[in-house]
Amino acid sequence: MDSGVATKPIEDFDAYVSSLNGFVYQSGIVMKPVFSAAKAVPIEQKRVIYAEGEDERVLHAVRVVLDEGLARPILIGRPEVIEMRIKKIGLNLVPERDFDVVNPESDPRYRELWTEYYQLMSRDGVTPELAKAKIRRDTTLIGAMLLRRGDADALVCGTFGSYDYHLKQVGDVIGLAPGAKQFAAMNLLLLTKRMLAITDTYVNENPSAEEVAEIARMAADELRRFGIEPGVALLSHSNFGSSTSASARKMRRACEILRETAPDLNVDGEMHGDAALSVEIRDKLHPESRLRGEANLLVMPNLDAANISFNLMKMANGDGVSVGPILLGAAKPVHIVTPSATVRRLVNMTALAVVDAQASRAEQAG
Repeated sequence: MDSGVATKPIEDFDAYVSSLNGFVYQSGIVMKPVFSAAKAVPIEQKRVIYAEGEDERVLHAVRVVLDEGLARPILIGRPEVIEMRIKKIGLNLVPERDFDVVNPESDPRYRELWTEYYQLMSRDGVTPELAKAKIRRDTTLIGAMLLRRGDADALVCGTFGSYDYHLKQVGDVIGLAPGAKQFAAMNLLLLTKRMLAITDTYVNENPSAEEVAEIARMAADELRRFGIEPGVALLSHSNFGSSTSASARKMRRACEILRETAPDLNVDGEMHGDAALSVEIRDKLHPESRLRGEANLLVMPNLDAANISFNLMKMANGDGVSVGPILLGAAKPVHIVTPSATVRRLVNMTALAVVDAQASRAEQAG
């Protein structure tokens, strides 16, 4: 076979294609519209940079991305290391034919990149020598700079290192989208009986009521890109005023803000998690709740609650199928995965990054 995940002959091509589709779509029907939209974008408008281009998971993901027509990959890494690992794992991938390579040790744009980064960060303690060094070794920074310059359409990073470190590079170089007041992260959990989105899983430690409301609004907008109408529950240990703690009052105030700033949003709070997911329980406790149906977007009061809840539910679900983290609020399409990211998750985030890039392009044109 000329282009495929494996280099060994494939005896049953139809079965192979079916298994590949199962691999790509096993994250559930929620990803299907995203994949369809990504495939429809012209190839010259879906150049996706992978900051960790030497990672074997990234290489496997690139093969699937190519087979599905999702993007034109750009790998940051040493060419000899990339080629050695492709050979080691037996992938049918050829540089230039299948993907482009940015060699951090030898790129013709090096001087332009470090000069621009220095000019951008010179008032934040970055000297010319530090700028030169970082542009040689920090692959997320290199990817963010290339995205900023328009040399790519989206960036996927984070297969090693801390989320906060990657976000710092993105914040410094890419910044916030117009109108956005902060970054936030949302994860989708694909459970047996429902799909749940949880926020803010990685960014804001203890957001204010105003920040909670903004996070909820951004997350709701992102869910709509999946073709999902959000039902938003602002969660708390308090249930519709049962507690007057600072945290409960914060979530209650966030709901009031959303009523004022997003009057059409299907939202209520503060409430318990079971009330959010069960109309029957909610009707018994608070029959006048304005939330229609079961919630599918759970907004947590702080980072601990969001991250712990997400990881517990992910593992309790058995196979831990999830999409994300989805970075909200960035000026350009960037998604920061985590070191536990699977090939499947990298493929999903690639498709989402392409769709985000196309949506941004459409917004700018409009």
